[in-house]
Amino acid sequence: MRYRTTIIGTGAIAHAHADAVAAHAERFELVAVCDLDAERGREFADRHRASAVFDDAERMIAETRPDFVQICTPPGSHVPLMIAALRAGAVPIVEKPPALSLAELDEVIAVERETGLAAIGVFQQRFGSGADTLAAMMADGVLGRPLVATCETLWYRDADYFAVPWRGTWQSEGGGPTMGHGIHQLSTLLGLLGPWSDVRAVARRQSRPTETEDVSAALVTFASGAVATVVNSLVSPRETSRVRIDFEHATAELEHLYGYTRDAWRFTPAPDSPHLAERWAADTTHHESSHTAQFADVLDALDAGRPAPVTMADARELLDLAAATYKSAFTGATVAAGEIGPGDPFYTSMRGTGAPWETP
Repeated sequence: MRYRTTIIGTGAIAHAHADAVAAHAERFELVAVCDLDAERGREFADRHRASAVFDDAERMIAETRPDFVQICTPPGSHVPLMIAALRAGAVPIVEKPPALSLAELDEVIAVERETGLAAIGVFQQRFGSGADTLAAMMADGVLGRPLVATCETLWYRDADYFAVPWRGTWQSEGGGPTMGHGIHQLSTLLGLLGPWSDVRAVARRQSRPTETEDVSAALVTFASGAVATVVNSLVSPRETSRVRIDFEHATAELEHLYGYTRDAWRFTPAPDSPHLAERWAADTTHHESSHTAQFADVLDALDAGRPAPVTMADARELLDLAAATYKSAFTGATVAAGEIGPGDPFYTSMRGTGAPWETP
């Protein structure tokens, strides 16, 4: 089947979406794009061979009747655009974070139930070569229990980066690197380790001109019993992205920056399990983590009648951990998975009761 798709927002990340559509040209057709800046929208459409350009998203959806709506706008607009797409009978594919709060995401999930359609969150780093091999080995039980893990997003964003008006604000971004940057590595970790149980955290605004934090650190316990440290930073001149998991019988470590192939993984068997190195080496695939890789899995799932990755239920687990990280950091409490619900200040905003640095 060849699906009709549209793109809303033609900034930098939209090019990755359009390139992914082009990579699957036999299964995808880009029929229209939408941007409030008509000139930018036209330039994008010409470059990526879209048939039409709009400056109103709902009108574009109504007139083109697409199968997919790819949402590449600033985070604060994601939820109303997802809801508009779902109610028009289209599947939204939305950039991270899909919503600014658990309350917003629950609103989307309610509309999914209402329409019978399911939105898809873009978390492309779950789909690189090596991650599938590790997941398969975990499923087979050959690695033993996961014991300890490290998840780091150590990036550098200077003051000019935050000169864009919507960046670094609670209202537009929902949070700092805990929400908008480290969410990729965290998604990879949760995709491998599964449900988490509780978190203790700190967050600081160390030096950037933001309302939100620029650094956070958390100690997360998983339902499996594994313990992970999660560090997110926008003040680290030597940038890196790293996920490491120590199992009973091996260590698997991924280090890269914004995307990875198999070469970015290191696999080290325990001294008593040298045979696991052969199992790891048997898979020689080298596809890069990318929108193209995730879109391939999305199309395969939909063609087969299966839920397409990453679901809003998966995204909710991520946002629940993000909200719990903020709550723990701002209140000093250990926060359990699922604890934050209606009536809790952190349910409607990651800012919750207010960041410590807001106090004079």
